[in-house]
Amino acid sequence: MIQEGSLVEYGSRRVIITITAILCALLEIVDTTIVNVALNDMKGNLGATTSEVGWVVTAYAIGNVIIVPMTSWLSQQFGRSNYFAASIILFTICSFLCGNATSINELIIFRFLQGVGGGALLVTSQTIITESYPAHKRGMAQAIYGMGVIVGPTLGPPLGGYIVDHWQWPFIFYINIPLGIIATLLTLQFVRSPKYAEKSAVKDIDWAGIGLLAACVGSLQYVLEKGHDDDWFSSSTITWLTVISIFSGFFFVWRELTFRNPIVNLRVLKNGNLRIGTVLSFILGFGLYGSTFIIPLYTQATLGWTATQSGLLLVPAALTTAFMMPLIGRLLQAGAKQQYLAALGMLAFFIFCFWGYKILTPDTGKPAFFWMLIFRGMALGLLFIPVTTMSLSTLQGRQIGEGAAFTGMMRQLGGSFGVALITTFMAQQLVVHRSTILNHLDVNNPVVQNRIAGMQQSFISRGATPDIALQRAYQAMDYSVTKQAMVLSYMDVFMWIGIMFLICIPFVLFVRAKKKKGDKIDLSAAH
Repeated sequence: MIQEGSLVEYGSRRVIITITAILCALLEIVDTTIVNVALNDMKGNLGATTSEVGWVVTAYAIGNVIIVPMTSWLSQQFGRSNYFAASIILFTICSFLCGNATSINELIIFRFLQGVGGGALLVTSQTIITESYPAHKRGMAQAIYGMGVIVGPTLGPPLGGYIVDHWQWPFIFYINIPLGIIATLLTLQFVRSPKYAEKSAVKDIDWAGIGLLAACVGSLQYVLEKGHDDDWFSSSTITWLTVISIFSGFFFVWRELTFRNPIVNLRVLKNGNLRIGTVLSFILGFGLYGSTFIIPLYTQATLGWTATQSGLLLVPAALTTAFMMPLIGRLLQAGAKQQYLAALGMLAFFIFCFWGYKILTPDTGKPAFFWMLIFRGMALGLLFIPVTTMSLSTLQGRQIGEGAAFTGMMRQLGGSFGVALITTFMAQQLVVHRSTILNHLDVNNPVVQNRIAGMQQSFISRGATPDIALQRAYQAMDYSVTKQAMVLSYMDVFMWIGIMFLICIPFVLFVRAKKKKGDKIDLSAAH
């Protein structure tokens, strides 16, 4: 196995490697969210149903989450630079094929393969950047990497909206091609591979582990993505895939702990910092992807904004995060404690959520969101680097790649859990709030009668007959009730996400720093 410091780079070479890794991370993450605003165009162009076109997002996520835990092993088998370059090539070729798809089934298959290529880009980029910097500069390394990870999901919707508005949906895939070619050439020229132990013989490859892992995370991702659409366990498909995910997960853990050459080294989780980091990465993914999902949904469905307007709303927050990253990196290099910065980030995210809870109405204006979203940008900046640095700070050599795979997978699953839970919770709360509002609407109440009469007269003045005008007045009242109930359900989501982050603060503070000689930012296992 290599010595930890042997991959440290200096000067222009480190700059080029860092730019290459960030470019690849951005390619992967932007593609996770950029398609969301183009689904309607794809549906019309390819003659797909809403359920079918949803698989364009789901297939990518499943391919992503299956490959992420295996990236460290695959890097060892084929050499990191070779595997990284092959993943970029696969991602780029599949981007071209996605843009040229002539049917929805073709697009879904190519998106799955694109997700397989993309999964390696994110985790391996983090490993490359971490190992290219000396230990005392890893805080800055994670700051640089974090700009891509946090800013990427925010850039996707406005970029996708602009491309769809001005060109056609295939161009959201075509823009990956020149960037992918550049990234491939830079990887082959500059990225070095660690000299790990010899790769496994074919008979030593953990084929059963690969199959169980794919069955577990693939089934779980499908359940999270499609559970709400299929009414959860009333669907036999969701029920069976849940059972498959649970049992394959159990046998996967047993297999990896007993097999002589496991595809995923679960023993690396004995590291206390990594254990805490994986949990915090899950919560970070929940908040990051959950809020990225809920805000555009609210502004488009309730306020009637366009996709581009909704996407641009998040840009100032993304710029705030990008501005915060280097500052946090310098603080960590100066000896600031990760757990204090992470706790401050949790508090800032709670403030963002509580702020959102207070300002949401059926007609909230754009200026009301600005400072609230700036707090979101600050919170993500404070959270990402301390959590990532703490997770990987006591790992060396091959363990860094294995640890990065765990945190990357948990961040992805946190986002999937977040979107699934938010969607289900909102549907339930909508029914509750609608029922409550209707219970307070007494048809004998003069205020209600006057409101209905006023709307009826408005429709009559537009040419409707009295009976049709009365029917439309009741429909308008029903729409108003539903809209108000929807706003109340959005408020509930903001409040509960905020409470979740607030509850995490004491647990983050329980982590104790223990400095090693010559390493200002190292943390020991949690006590």
